[in-house]
Amino acid sequence: MRRIRTPPRGAPDALEGADGDMRILARVAPWLWPEGEGWAKRRVAGALLLLAVAKAATVATPWFYKAAVDALAPAGGAADGGQGWGIGWLVAAGPVALVIAYGVVRLMGAGFQQLRDAVFARVGQRALRRMALTTFRHVHALSLRYHIARQTGSLSRVIDRGVKAVDFLLRFLLFSLAPLIIELALVAVIFLLAFDWRYFVVVVAMIVAYVSFTFAVTEWRVRIRRRMNQEDQEATQKAVDSLLNFETVKYFGAEERETQRYDRSMAAYEDAAVKTATSLAALNAGQAAIIGAGLVAVMAMAAQGVQAGTLTVGDFVMVNAYIVQITMPLGFLGTVYREIRQALVDMDEMFRLIDQPPEVSDRPGAPALRRGAGRIAFEDVLFAYEPERPILKGVSIAAEGGETVAVVGATGSGKSTLGRLLFRFYDVQGGRVTVDGQDVREVAQASLREAIGVVPQDTVLFNDTIGYNIAYGREGASRAEVIAAARAARIHDFIEGLPKGYDTVVGERGLKLSGGEKQRVAIARAILKNPPILVLDEATSALDTQTEREIQESLKRLSKDRTVLVIAHRLSTVADADRIVVLDDGLVVESGRHAELLAKDGRYARLWRRQQETDEAA
Repeated sequence: MRRIRTPPRGAPDALEGADGDMRILARVAPWLWPEGEGWAKRRVAGALLLLAVAKAATVATPWFYKAAVDALAPAGGAADGGQGWGIGWLVAAGPVALVIAYGVVRLMGAGFQQLRDAVFARVGQRALRRMALTTFRHVHALSLRYHIARQTGSLSRVIDRGVKAVDFLLRFLLFSLAPLIIELALVAVIFLLAFDWRYFVVVVAMIVAYVSFTFAVTEWRVRIRRRMNQEDQEATQKAVDSLLNFETVKYFGAEERETQRYDRSMAAYEDAAVKTATSLAALNAGQAAIIGAGLVAVMAMAAQGVQAGTLTVGDFVMVNAYIVQITMPLGFLGTVYREIRQALVDMDEMFRLIDQPPEVSDRPGAPALRRGAGRIAFEDVLFAYEPERPILKGVSIAAEGGETVAVVGATGSGKSTLGRLLFRFYDVQGGRVTVDGQDVREVAQASLREAIGVVPQDTVLFNDTIGYNIAYGREGASRAEVIAAARAARIHDFIEGLPKGYDTVVGERGLKLSGGEKQRVAIARAILKNPPILVLDEATSALDTQTEREIQESLKRLSKDRTVLVIAHRLSTVADADRIVVLDDGLVVESGRHAELLAKDGRYARLWRRQQETDEAA
């Protein structure tokens, strides 16, 4: 037997390493400065200009505060203070004018900051929307293998947290962290130039100690937070899984079992959350101690200066104002840094998802499928989901245009795999699959799937109206066309009997409809799509005998003048097929019409007799 090539298993951890954070930030930058979008760049530049004006007003505010205090101080001290700072002209303006000026500058700092946010809002929200769209589109492009292996609940949380992290980073990294660093540097320089080097040393030491302590403790907390996220994800997945299997839980009276299972996950989350909270308390206490020590040291030196006559009361007040002014953003720095680190963790997970390569992708410049008679062929096909367990071991099956070919066999023989390979959910590892002579790997996937309709065994519907679910068969279909398809599928009368008719919501996964009703919706979708090739994947195996007969009549009408590949377990449903292919352990063991295969008295005949005996016993 020829060796089966192993398919790709996923993306490497592209963002690991010491420079991982910078690489994440580099990937965010193009969303803020998009190529070919001048309006976005102008808004970013305008927001940065407004940021600079707001920050300048904020840094200048304590100067006006000092001038107002000195203007109100006893004669001499105020003048000296004003001259020493070169702002005697401010002091001469009078206390009331200075208080008004102080209020205006303070208002400018806040006003320009809000204007900056308004100018940047469109850019930020557009970037957020496009990144969410990119992620969503990529998730849909990933292979069926990936979605089968990945838990839906955890996948949705990765996307949700990642997009929210991008939103946070866009707002805070650009307009909070960088301006904060600039403001701290300006205040330190003011202390050096306006007072002396001792003030500068104390302020710089306080800032360095605060930042170092915050970063070190936050790194430790990020590891705790990462574990908390994992436990949260696990608990959410268990809850989603349990709710999706609500009926199964009821069947086995397992409500308490599911509750305990969920509680075990929540207990692990609780432990991680408690550690996160206690570590946050330790961080806040350390930050308060560092800021308090710096504030006391600087204020004590300023008080000595006032007593010695080298500083005015206004200077003392201004020193206090600057220290208070920088303690607020320093406290904010701790919060922002923690959130940025967490945002980077969440974005890392999302970018890993985006970097996950699709197992099946179009080759560059792949042409659209050229439609012909609808001939499909599996030519010496080899395939395995896992290398150690081959599924198809050299299968050759052909269906001419307009012909109905049925594939039967025991469970695990590879029947349903044929439909997945025809849709190109997976690529073969040997041989090829063709439609009208064209290898499905050489044509665009979208055009291939437009030419194929399917009625699956388990029809899953959107939590929307019946009309929406039928119209899903062809984008842009009119209500009249939807109704015509429903009539052809023999479900129109049932829909009309519902209180809201075609506007009836079917519930999550269509749980408000019976199995036969969902199958008829699937048939109506396929009729509306009107494809030249049709795959019936055990479309009636889960239905009762009466419903099965009714559905079979609809399927016969649907199959007329189409190439049909029927994948069946119940042989009675394929007795009228033009050809029946019997699969056994990944190999074609028999092929022919129903009567011919019974006459051979081989594998098919034995399966037929066994099912007849089972039906008679039932």
